[in-house]
Amino acid sequence: MKNLTFLFGCIVTANAVFAQNIDSAKFYYQKGMVEKYAKRYLVASAYFDKAINFDTKYAPAYQENGYANLAMRKTEVAKGHFTKLYELDPNSKVAIAELTELYFSYHQYQKAIEFAGKCVGCASAERIIAMSSYKQEDYATAVKGLLNVIAKDATDAEATYTIGRSYLDMEQYTKAVPYYTKAIELDATKNAWMNELGLLYYNLNDFLHAKIYFIKAADNGYPVTNDFNENLGYAYIYLGEFDKGEKLLLAILAKKPGNKDILRDIAEAYYQQKMYDKSLDYCQQLMVLDAKDAKALYQAGLCFQKKGQKEKGQSMCDEAIKMDPSLSGLRQKQDGGIGL
Repeated sequence: MKNLTFLFGCIVTANAVFAQNIDSAKFYYQKGMVEKYAKRYLVASAYFDKAINFDTKYAPAYQENGYANLAMRKTEVAKGHFTKLYELDPNSKVAIAELTELYFSYHQYQKAIEFAGKCVGCASAERIIAMSSYKQEDYATAVKGLLNVIAKDATDAEATYTIGRSYLDMEQYTKAVPYYTKAIELDATKNAWMNELGLLYYNLNDFLHAKIYFIKAADNGYPVTNDFNENLGYAYIYLGEFDKGEKLLLAILAKKPGNKDILRDIAEAYYQQKMYDKSLDYCQQLMVLDAKDAKALYQAGLCFQKKGQKEKGQSMCDEAIKMDPSLSGLRQKQDGGIGL
């Protein structure tokens, strides 16, 4: 009988403690809400922590603590509270919506897709799925989703750009161009987009538009590196603006003395533009650096043939092939340039 009385007493005491803990949790939760509305988020979070200490399953405290920490930009702490809220209530719209955004901002794209799929009615869900798909290199899914996004909001510059970038990554350059162009119209501060569009046009052999967007990128603060000037320099040359192009390329060469790739590319560019004497000048520089440079000798031979000195040019090409037999396959490409 004593044992039963003791057990009953324990149960009563436990229930009383439990009820007291719930009351304490609600008390500190209410104090936290007062501080939160007053935008004293640090104090509010401390009260929500106390509420949770008294009742570890008190979902509202996790929710509001998450919001308070978001307001303080403590996203990792906020993520922890929303995760706990989701564990307590897997149907919590707040937890699902906030975790969708947080996983995306943390570049946890698979988790972002997973939660966005559960985020019924979330305005950003389709966009997050599409953008996350792009980050995971699922370009087809990204394009499909982002086309829906811009159909609803034609002013979304980043979504528009990402469609263009997806086409670029799929090497569908012609399809990429209009989306890049529209994205830049929507956000004229994105100098990197301008440079990428310049490169797109360059790869499409539209050197005029390439030049326009390279210059636009630089005017808007894009870093003018050696690579940038090299692209712009060749665009100038292929447009026939030889002085501008050569000036840029020679400035790069001065920083990289004896760089054979630059010399070879300049020689090829001038050959493509039918400026055979200029091409020969650079072939000569290559052979000064390396007398056994078969590619430079072959290029020079082609230049002489184009200048009407066919016997001399042919002899040089034959000698180059003896030095490097792989060059024999270039004979059929002579009319269009040799791409050395």
